[in-house]
Amino acid sequence: MTEAARLPVPPPWPHGVDKVVLPEVDSTMSEAARRAAVLDGPAWILAHRQTAARGRRGREWVEPAGNFAATWVGRPRIAATRAALLGFAAALALWEVCALLTRAPERLALKWPNDLLLDGAKLSGILLEAQSAGEQPEFLAVGIGVNLAAAPPVQALEEGALPAIALEPATGVRVTPEALLDHLAPAFAGWSARLEAEGFLPLREAWLARAAGVGQPAVARMPREELRGTIETLDEEGRLILATPKGRRAIAAADILF
Repeated sequence: MTEAARLPVPPPWPHGVDKVVLPEVDSTMSEAARRAAVLDGPAWILAHRQTAARGRRGREWVEPAGNFAATWVGRPRIAATRAALLGFAAALALWEVCALLTRAPERLALKWPNDLLLDGAKLSGILLEAQSAGEQPEFLAVGIGVNLAAAPPVQALEEGALPAIALEPATGVRVTPEALLDHLAPAFAGWSARLEAEGFLPLREAWLARAAGVGQPAVARMPREELRGTIETLDEEGRLILATPKGRRAIAAADILF
């Protein structure tokens, strides 16, 4: 499949969710933060070009032309302490959409905390940023970048990182950023609604069923510590459980190397 015209018809756009499409912006995450104060409801912001895109921990995000860059911004109806669980809703939505478009779910896997893999290489990354006041988040931004047309060059990758891969060269599926968003927005609305209504348990089970590396050795690289062990599971807060020689550790944030 090489033509966007042959892609499945997307579900209806989620009710009450705005869609903003920009030709260029510094970053969709920055644009989401600027718009958050005047939002009447949640919104997706998509940009065809970013001039200052960023990934986790402020790292540069390299984005070749034709790739997907969008941010969902809103005020989720969950406690600020659990708002980060929306990252799992985003990951599951993205897996679901890419499985539909490629018709090859067996080639896809989720990597904790924020990556979608295709054939074991990084296809997509997810970034969350929140601003909170008290128990409820003032807003949460969920940024998603997907290598649709091209992968970033090898020299742009961090040492030890998985290789990058792009959807069209690897699968023959050609999809525009706007077409991907039309599929992704309803899928994310469904998973995030399930999180609000049922809690994290069903998302945890679904994520683990699609996860890479469970039962395998891994290194958790944190700013002040590096742990080696075996990936066991996720806990009820979405933390990665690593079995180490000194016991089980619950990890809230880290780079995971297989």
